[in-house]
Amino acid sequence: MSSVVDAPTTEPTDGPGAQSPRRRRRWLRWTVAITAAVVLLGAGTAVGVVARLTGNVKHQDVTADDLGATRPPKVAGTAMNVLVVGSDQRDGKNAKYGQFAGERTDTIMLVHVSSQRDNAMVISFPRDSLVQLPACRATGALPGQQAHLGMINESFNSGGIGCTWKTVESLTRIHIDHFVKVDFTGFKGIVNAVGGVEVCLPEPIDDKKALLHLSAGRQTLNGEQALGYVRARYSLGDGSDIGRIQRQQMFIASMVKKVMSGETLTDPAKLLGILDAGTQAVTTDRELTFGVMKDLATSLQGIDAGRIRFITTPWHYSLTQPGRVEWVQPQAGRLFQIVAKDQSVEGVKGGQAKVGRSKIQVELRNGTWRSGLATEAAAFLEQRGYHIAKIGDTARKPQAKTTILYGPNGETRVPTLSGDVLRATSRAVAGARTSRLVLVIGNDWQGLKPLRTDDTEAIKGFDATHDTCAT
Repeated sequence: MSSVVDAPTTEPTDGPGAQSPRRRRRWLRWTVAITAAVVLLGAGTAVGVVARLTGNVKHQDVTADDLGATRPPKVAGTAMNVLVVGSDQRDGKNAKYGQFAGERTDTIMLVHVSSQRDNAMVISFPRDSLVQLPACRATGALPGQQAHLGMINESFNSGGIGCTWKTVESLTRIHIDHFVKVDFTGFKGIVNAVGGVEVCLPEPIDDKKALLHLSAGRQTLNGEQALGYVRARYSLGDGSDIGRIQRQQMFIASMVKKVMSGETLTDPAKLLGILDAGTQAVTTDRELTFGVMKDLATSLQGIDAGRIRFITTPWHYSLTQPGRVEWVQPQAGRLFQIVAKDQSVEGVKGGQAKVGRSKIQVELRNGTWRSGLATEAAAFLEQRGYHIAKIGDTARKPQAKTTILYGPNGETRVPTLSGDVLRATSRAVAGARTSRLVLVIGNDWQGLKPLRTDDTEAIKGFDATHDTCAT
């Protein structure tokens, strides 16, 4: 992040009780932002602005009957857990993305904000997760849900947000305090209000289904482009839903960094625009009022981007239902317990290497005549947390040995990947300009080493300072 928060300093403090220069600058930044907002509101518009923002938020009832009598207890009293779903409802302003009846969840996340308001976690649940779904009552036009083994996103279509809330609580044993639902149009509005979000593309994208046409390289996406980017599946990476989740997490991290930057926070007009777009974009439970949102935002003023982590629930592909995923235990249970007890993943032991898997992009090239081998290897690597950038074939076949190719910027990542692969040699490519690793699969390919039960790399994820453009 390029804001003054992360700038190095050698200035001395004024004494044992004085704030560090970094903390003083952080509070100076927020003081300027708050002062600017007060000036804006004080110009005879305070009541009108607050009324507008309050009126923007749409609410939906979720009752005790919806959630059932066996909810998990609230262990950490002042921590906050918010269920966030991305709705793919396609009527009204969303009809341009294809029309079908009903409403489904493209994205299911749980945002955990610590009691001390000094760190946050964003946990993603793969929508293809095969889980034990609880019974939910019928509500409105929705039929309700019978208890059964099914995909996690079925709950929303069967019983709405109340059923999804109950499902996530029953699976994780984490007490959820609020929900937030965002639709396509709302998402675009937030991105535009921020002024666009920067991403890096390893190659051009031409995806008619996602209405997405982009050139390769570093660029800033507007709302329409951003929606296509986070929804696209088959035209990027390995075409999996997990790859899309990873892309969504990195996009949100990039947006968080921009919103937290001094340039954004000290611009009154931009601040108001973001607040206006954000409150228009969401539907929440009635207890999550604009006042609660404001108080939460105020309490998070001092948080650093490095203390906001993005984690995908540990998973592997199902052996019984192809195309579905199942959660890996005990890692998933450990993650949920950490959240429920308001603990931090930063102190978790068992990290595999200096560079975590979630920070490594891998391109796979099949150097054998065994069809689909690179795709199969990509699936196993993705289960470990690697980001699959591309799958293809070598120019010449067969290749005798499995080889990890890397450039000067990728050398520190090689031990992580070689530590997972049963047999591979490594070779430097002096002209390579990225830190991406290329795994060439040769005839000696033996797969990956078994994952140890005490390997907790998957529950650490990455923080919001992670720069996709650096990979």
